[in-house]
Parts: sequence; C-alpha cells; structure tokens
Amino acid sequence: MAEEPLAGALGATLGADLVAAFDVPALDSAAMDGYAVSGEGPWSVLGRSLAGRRCPVVRLGGGEAVEVATGAVLPDGTTAVLPHELATESSGAVRGGIGEGRHIRRRGETTAAGTPVARRGSPVTPALLGLAASLGRDTLPVVRPLVRVLVTGDEVVVEGAPRPGAVRDAIGPVLPGLVAWAGGACAPAVRVPDRGRDLARALDGAGPAEVVAVCGSSSAGPADHLRPVLARLGARVVVDGVACRPGHPQLLAVLPSGTVVVGLPGNPGAALAAALTLLVPVLSGRADRRDPAHAGRRIGLIGQTGPHPSDTRLVPVRVSQDLAVELPVSGSADLRGAATADALAVVPPSRVPGRVPGRVELVEVPT
Repeated sequence: MAEEPLAGALGATLGADLVAAFDVPALDSAAMDGYAVSGEGPWSVLGRSLAGRRCPVVRLGGGEAVEVATGAVLPDGTTAVLPHELATESSGAVRGGIGEGRHIRRRGETTAAGTPVARRGSPVTPALLGLAASLGRDTLPVVRPLVRVLVTGDEVVVEGAPRPGAVRDAIGPVLPGLVAWAGGACAPAVRVPDRGRDLARALDGAGPAEVVAVCGSSSAGPADHLRPVLARLGARVVVDGVACRPGHPQLLAVLPSGTVVVGLPGNPGAALAAALTLLVPVLSGRADRRDPAHAGRRIGLIGQTGPHPSDTRLVPVRVSQDLAVELPVSGSADLRGAATADALAVVPPSRVPGRVPGRVELVEVPT
C-alpha cells in the first residue's frame, strides 16, 4: 500500500477506509441563494453573507434577515432560508412565505466527523477523488499491483507491418488498459527470445512485480518453454490449462518469491479471454476489490455458436437491453469481435448436439 496524491490515485484501489476527519459542512450554511431569516416575517435585512467569508451578523433576532449566497455560513438564530424566487424586498425589508428549517444545510448533515465514507477495496473513481478532496484529503492510501509483461516469440514484432512469417504483437497493447481496469499498473513490455534460458533469466530478474504476465510460450509446442522453466525455478503451478475456448492453454503459477506468473496463450483472442478469466481475477484479489469482469450478469443469447461437448465457449457479444447478440469471429487469433464487444458470453459445454443455451453469464470487457 502506498500514499498517492489525488491526481495519481485514479483507478487504484483504496487501501484503507476513508473516514471523515471533520463535519461537512463545518457550520450551518445556506442551501440556496436567498435570505437567512429568523422567526416570522416581514424581516429587516441587516446585511449580506457570501460563501467563504465571515458573516457580518453573528446572531439574528426575531424579524431579522441577512441576504445569503448558497454555501454561506448562517448566523445563529436562523430559522429558515427564504429563496430569492419566493422573496419580495422593498425599503430594507423582505417578505415571503417559508416553513421553519427549510433550505438549511446543518453542520455535519452531508458527512459527520468520524463517518466511514468509502471502504477499503473500493475502486478509486473520479467521484471518490472528489469526495476525498471535499474531506480535505490531498493523498489517499491505495493498492495498485504491479504487472510486468514478457512478450515471447522470435516471430513477434512490436512496430510496423510484420514481414512474411512474422506477426505483430497484439497482446502487449491490450494489457495496460486491462490491467488498469482491474486496479493494477503495467510496466512496459519486455521482449524475450524463444529460448528457455532467456525466459528463465527474464522471470528470475523480473524485479519487484507482484504479477508477471507471460504472453505466449504457455502451450506445449517446441518453442513453448514456460512450463519447464517454471519447474526449474521451483514454482508451484496452481492452474495448468482451463477447459475453455479460446484460451485453454492459460497457466497460473507462484514463484518461491511469491510473485504470481500468469501464462497467456500466444493467439491474441485466446490471450484476451485468458486475461479476463485469470489475470483480472488475480489482480482484483491482490487489491481486495470486486472483479470487474465477473459481475454475475445473466442474459439471453442470440447466435449461431453451439456448445462444445467438453469445453466452455467464450463468445464476443453486443448487449442490447436483455439480449446478447453474438459477433462474428474466425478463431483464437481474431480480435475483431472482441474489439467491438460489450462482453463475452459464457456458453457452457453440452453433449446434446445443436443445443443452444437460454440465458448465459457474461464476462465483462473494458470499454
């Protein structure tokens, strides 16, 4: 946990309860522009009180008033604030009808001193930053897990059009926004050649990251070194593949140092699915906040993709009211559907051919 200035805390997770140190408002104040009045009218106008300035009148007696602006401190003895639109002023007196106690913001009415206003684990949103500022805070205690990204593959290029036989890295650009959505921070990606010793060196020297995301090398091909490297480093494998399509080669392991390693498939569509179902929950758990990808929404599905006999399918969809409409996708390397999707529909396995599920759970995606 670190104390961060408000300007840099957006998107992080609140590391401790946010508690009001003083009453808001600190004194009784006007909720509208008008006149602070005491007792029954008509009222003699004694002066004017503006927000942020000392009121020229300390106490009102019956039949007395002070013109006030919204937020201005009210004199003792104020029984109501008469709005301008209900008031008639002439010859130094004001008239109008107003009920007792109307349009007064009492001391501590918004927030009383000692009140917890946001709990540990809350995402730091723009509104929470405004709330913290209104309580006099300049910094916030926040949690922001650091993710280091290793991009493997001799065929992967990181800029320009790929030459024949090469592919552009489409996973690295996905991760910073995805990690930030889950409350983490993403270090710049590091390229790692397709050699076991290079991957071992990169994992062993990954620095003080809480999580390392390895893009590629998580399957069982001749250039996929992640599993044997983790074994040599003494890692404890927690998840070794998931029965889902796309994204089944994903992996989760813990190094002896405590660093969590998330293995993402090399195909971009599969990597995104794995990141949403494995990396995002890991980061949310580390920050002790709600997993934004798994809100528990269930919705009707319209589409052509039927269930797989044994694996869960993750299908990109657009959501309209209470329906999810499947988007076309051509395989685990394709991000076209996910790029315009509102969510991934979770289609559970079924051995009944052609069976189409009714309502499905949604995995949310950042938009």
